[in-house]
Amino acid sequence: MIRFALTLAALIGLALPATAEPLARNLFGAKPAPSAQAPAAIGSYAKGCAAGLQAMPESGPTWQAMRLSRNRNWAHPEMVGYLVDLSQTARKLGWAGLYIGDISQPRGGPMTGGHNSHQMGLDADIWMLPPQRLNLTRQERENLSSISVRTEDQTRVNGNWTPQHQALLAAAAADPRVDRIFVAAAVKVEMCKTARPRDARWLQKIRPIYGHNTHFHVRLKCPRGDRLCETQTPTVDELSKGGDGCDESLQWWVTTYLEELRNPPKRPKVPGPRVRTPKEFTMADLPRQCAAVLASD
Repeated sequence: MIRFALTLAALIGLALPATAEPLARNLFGAKPAPSAQAPAAIGSYAKGCAAGLQAMPESGPTWQAMRLSRNRNWAHPEMVGYLVDLSQTARKLGWAGLYIGDISQPRGGPMTGGHNSHQMGLDADIWMLPPQRLNLTRQERENLSSISVRTEDQTRVNGNWTPQHQALLAAAAADPRVDRIFVAAAVKVEMCKTARPRDARWLQKIRPIYGHNTHFHVRLKCPRGDRLCETQTPTVDELSKGGDGCDESLQWWVTTYLEELRNPPKRPKVPGPRVRTPKEFTMADLPRQCAAVLASD
């Protein structure tokens, strides 16, 4: 039948439609376990994959991984060590530990839903909810929600924000393994009010972004020796003009940005093809080494 269709198409001058390339997010999302390779971050945070990831243990003395049904508790060994260390710091600050959200899929890559980044095992979401206990059942981890630490108008922190939140974020950012940490703009505004001048180097790493009011998003630097891992640009030093990031660019997030959310401006159409999002990537969009990661068992 296929041969007949091809012959018929040739005879009458028609072209059969090309078979669509499978989406990378479906290919990576279907893998239940990591690749049988040495650990390596490949590509960039929003266009890459990861070899030899390790499972962040579902529970530990100072942490629990949440939403286990997503199978996104896979991390580069550098991230596993970082999260264990930070959870112990949280205990010292008065929390029971940490509730840890999404890290990466078993082989990284574009996710089936939710995130554009988290593709190399070097991104992790940490809940703003201070754990009351660390013996939650699997079902409780599916049902429990985090808390928001900002007001509904997005301009200020609310009553859920505590000195322990600030101390935890300060410790998280001061770690030399960290490249940057994404938080709601209101959180950065509050930290700029209360941080001491000598704290500028870690405060620089605290970056405002939309959302992120119920968790903070830690992004680690490319691990030493991972030559296929791409350092993010611009750097936090460039973004903050060499300072702490508590300047007019921060105020944009709680003024102009919010106004544009309420009244979206008309923007001129940019000529040329539309840039594809990570959810639309095929394997051709990713580093070529990602094909070997996908195939390794």
